[in-house]
Amino acid sequence: MELKIDNTFTTKLPADPITGNTRRQVENACFSYVTPRIPSAPSLLHVSIEMANELGLSEDDVHTKRFLSMVTGANVLEDTSPYAMCYGGHQFGNWAGQLGDGRAINLTEITHRNKRWAIQLKGAGETPYSRTADGLAVLRSSIREHLCSEAMYHLGVPTTRSLSLSLSGDQVLRDVLYDGNADYEKGAIVCRVAPSFIRFGSFEIFASRQDSETLKTLVDYTIEQFYPQYEGGTKENYLGFFNEVVQNTLDMIIHWQRVGFVHGVMNTDNMSILGLTIDYGPYGWLEGYDPEWTPNTTDRQHKRYRFGNQPQIGLWNLLQLANALYPLIDEAAPLEAILQTYHTEYPKKYMAMMREKLGLQLAVETDIQLIADLEKNLQASETDMTIFFRNLTQVSKEGAKDAEDAFFAFAKAAFYTPEEITGIIRSDWEAWFLAYRERLSQEHLTDEERKTQMNAINPKYVLRNYISQLVIDKADKGNYELLNEIHTLLKNPYDEQPAYEHWFAKRPEWARHKVGCSMLSCSS
Repeated sequence: MELKIDNTFTTKLPADPITGNTRRQVENACFSYVTPRIPSAPSLLHVSIEMANELGLSEDDVHTKRFLSMVTGANVLEDTSPYAMCYGGHQFGNWAGQLGDGRAINLTEITHRNKRWAIQLKGAGETPYSRTADGLAVLRSSIREHLCSEAMYHLGVPTTRSLSLSLSGDQVLRDVLYDGNADYEKGAIVCRVAPSFIRFGSFEIFASRQDSETLKTLVDYTIEQFYPQYEGGTKENYLGFFNEVVQNTLDMIIHWQRVGFVHGVMNTDNMSILGLTIDYGPYGWLEGYDPEWTPNTTDRQHKRYRFGNQPQIGLWNLLQLANALYPLIDEAAPLEAILQTYHTEYPKKYMAMMREKLGLQLAVETDIQLIADLEKNLQASETDMTIFFRNLTQVSKEGAKDAEDAFFAFAKAAFYTPEEITGIIRSDWEAWFLAYRERLSQEHLTDEERKTQMNAINPKYVLRNYISQLVIDKADKGNYELLNEIHTLLKNPYDEQPAYEHWFAKRPEWARHKVGCSMLSCSS
């Protein structure tokens, strides 16, 4: 097993001079050296072979003892010095001060085929940033992160990746819903990878401490490694870098809205400077289309991070990043102008995305009302977002003109309570289908061409919340067959996959209020 080690984070950025693993405030440093906790009986549960190949590892490599030792923290690779990153963040809109990698330990960076990858373990033990926690992770949350990272990648959503999922052999005490009912669960470790795990909060912490020197060092490093077109250290280059981050973040959130993904905890310490989806905690997928839904029990009262508010939160978080970068630019107006582009570009990009979901290539002024009416109808009675859009290809612009036939041809499969579709709800739907069919008649694509285009943008399979829970329940009993099946299913989310047709189904009623299916905490 050969990896091309190329550490830049630890060689180009200032380190915490204290090497003891004690909880502390870390000043004037981007990271602290730490050593992963040695697991008592590590065992490998699942590996993403595709991701392993991206790192230059073969299928034979991932079955070696050396690989197991690396991805569980049992042994430290030669010529590497694991570390935890220092950062701060705004949590639920409030400045939280220093946070840092509380249960993540970065092993090293490698390069392969002109790509850089940082390798990180989640759940491998305490760091100076663990605060009152133990730095460990449980099987439940680790399965969710492993599956979702790879599911998002195959959906075409910018994301960090997951290389492997392992058991530590240890028992970990957790209170799933923070209600005082703690219990022991199986300990697990996810080996996750990304070009970098630098976050908005990585810059905020130094700005909050008025440490402009370290802030500049980190910004220059980030630009050199990941935005080299903006090297030079000038005000214009820093603004160009910020503009790029704004666009990457906006594009990522548009993808979230496209597939019905709800991050659940969009704190600034959970926002990647590269525009990648990062930190899969209390996330969820829209089943019934509901802009007000959030899976995070911590956010139940105010629903700050609800599905429909994610674009606005993205902008708010970028504002905090702008504030952090201000000391290097010393001028508010150009930062505000860049933020304004997010504000003006979002509705345009959202409309373009929705047109794609509806199979519309032309931009027609009435599309705004068509989409607004659709969103209203989807909420009038609980309607499965994934099934609705996937089945929408069945509407033919050249078929029968009877709205009722078009309506029942596919829509019924998406309604959770079809008996509610009466009266004004039904008439609104019929009016919408007539308007949609009329709109399709303005398009040049044939029905078959449109179906191909729509099926490439509307997934048939997503990691529904109840599916994750079924995998967890099986795995908790030592059965990992479903884990393998779901991982395989989600590698081709846009394909029909008839062998897995049973997963193209609405959430079962038993999962409506089940913990893990509709309610999750930040420890999830």
